[in-house]
Amino acid sequence: MTKRVYNFYAGPATLPLQVLKKAQEQLLDFDNTGISLMEISHRSKQYDLVHKEASNLVRQLMGISNEYKIMWLQGGASSQFWMVPLNLKIEGKPMDYVNTGTWSKKAIKEAKYYGKVNVVASSEDKNFSYIPNNIIFSDDASYAHITGNNTIYGTEYHEWPNTSPDVPLVCDMSSNIMDKKIEANRFGIIYAGAQKNIGPAGVTLVIVREDLLDRVDENTPTMQKWKTHADKDSLFNTPPTWAIYICKLSLEYLKSIGGVSAIEKINRDKANILYDIIDKSDGFYKGHAKKDSRSLMNITFRLPTEELEQKCVSDAIDQGLIGLKGHRSVGGMRASIYNAMSKEGVKKLANFLIEFKEKNQ
Repeated sequence: MTKRVYNFYAGPATLPLQVLKKAQEQLLDFDNTGISLMEISHRSKQYDLVHKEASNLVRQLMGISNEYKIMWLQGGASSQFWMVPLNLKIEGKPMDYVNTGTWSKKAIKEAKYYGKVNVVASSEDKNFSYIPNNIIFSDDASYAHITGNNTIYGTEYHEWPNTSPDVPLVCDMSSNIMDKKIEANRFGIIYAGAQKNIGPAGVTLVIVREDLLDRVDENTPTMQKWKTHADKDSLFNTPPTWAIYICKLSLEYLKSIGGVSAIEKINRDKANILYDIIDKSDGFYKGHAKKDSRSLMNITFRLPTEELEQKCVSDAIDQGLIGLKGHRSVGGMRASIYNAMSKEGVKKLANFLIEFKEKNQ
């Protein structure tokens, strides 16, 4: 096998090597069928087992009760930006959102096509460098929406805001799902593009409390209703079978190392290694996020000049550390250290950053 690099891209992101090897072993002949899983009917008993196991693993790892439906959909989290208001809006009631960055703004834009949107809190005043405190949602809102982690700015919720019992909390967890333990029953809806923390691009995990499925207008087009997919166990149409299979393997791997509790400890250790480098650099590396809002998944920082940032990215590539350039909208640098990123990879990056500072300060 050729030497693999450490992938710090924000997504599609790194996957566990064990998962890739398992998929490679079964690529041509899945479960002694003589064909690839990519060729097997989604109605077959072989795929049905994969599909059910993937959903059951989500339920086990996140502590999802039977009150919730687990769906594997397509269109990315971006499609959920409009499916959320379409399926949850109540006539005459506003939809409450918190604006913590680019993806929040995109969700807000889509929601405005369906009714009145109240932005109840925002961190735009300081370039999205923090998560707002003391968020107050209306008791009369259709729902309350937050973005759990902000990949571009490197901020993350570490305490969930409260809502009244009649206002379901909706969270886009695309980039932090299963990075730490949560109380899943605090949420009405959780959705996440898989390509950052649980699998490859091409599938979106949507978890919906069952009582909310009946809110949608009956005249809504069939494929746009969550209820359509929930009633058919995400098999109303042909699902992205290969992507779901890789998610299943990734979730099995997570379970094998101790589940979400174990990976949370590893994630905190990884993040602390890099934030410690930033904090002790005497300003050579300057973190974007406020300390109490720092993400466990996306470490964002700047160097003294853009020229040094470009050199740092280039030199890192030479050391087998790729994907460190910050998002085009904000510049700087970003290290995405999702669940599948090893502590060894983070330590190699940390040593590189120490050496780079010594040579270029």
